[in-house]
Amino acid sequence: MSLLSHPEPRAVKSGSKTQDDIVYEYIFDAILEQRLAPGTKLSEEALGDIFGVSRTIIRRALLRLSHEQVVSIRPNRGAVVAAPSVEEAKQIFAARRVVELAVIELAVKHATAQSMTRIRAMVHAEQEAFDRGDIGSAIRLSGEFHLELAKMAHNTPLLNFQRSVVSQTSLIIAQYEVAHQAQCSVNEHEGLLLAIESGDPARAVAMMKDHLAHIEGKLNLEAESASTDLHVVFSDVIKKQPPARSS
Repeated sequence: MSLLSHPEPRAVKSGSKTQDDIVYEYIFDAILEQRLAPGTKLSEEALGDIFGVSRTIIRRALLRLSHEQVVSIRPNRGAVVAAPSVEEAKQIFAARRVVELAVIELAVKHATAQSMTRIRAMVHAEQEAFDRGDIGSAIRLSGEFHLELAKMAHNTPLLNFQRSVVSQTSLIIAQYEVAHQAQCSVNEHEGLLLAIESGDPARAVAMMKDHLAHIEGKLNLEAESASTDLHVVFSDVIKKQPPARSS
């Protein structure tokens, strides 16, 4: 099956995207929707078969995702979906707080009737996804809400950084969340839009601080999660003694 026979991912306009772009967006969306679990091996051969493209195109898409730190490319072992450690998760959230507060302040300044209509439609779609039990789509739309805020801020470097930290946050949630409460996210997104419409940046910044605190508060970042890597699980044994030879 070729790439073109697949349903188009979000925001893909016919003729406006390269094959690299489309593969990248499919994988990026799968990470945002938490359909690709942290640590999942991303075989170039398997992905090439799925999308009907060359391994060179797959490799370029994976390299782009690695630059955003949502994919790890290991020498001679291939690519995997990133699996942030507890310390890395804490650092990512600290970085996200900085960028999100800057984004929301600029969004208040640059918001237009057109941009507010577009982002409110996104929140409504998020609510509809939640109502029908499509949690994957709801999670992706929640992430895209924050990316849309960054677009409203009219600051390209902030948008690029936001894209990376939002997708990394999705991986962290997949690893460490102890309670899923999508409804809270939708309600808080509505509140953020009302704060933007009020034209009060201080109010919007305060609400964003609370929103991010609620997201982080649902995570267990006190201890490392279990690993699927046998070398990690048995690292203490490997360090203490060489493996016994079979007779």
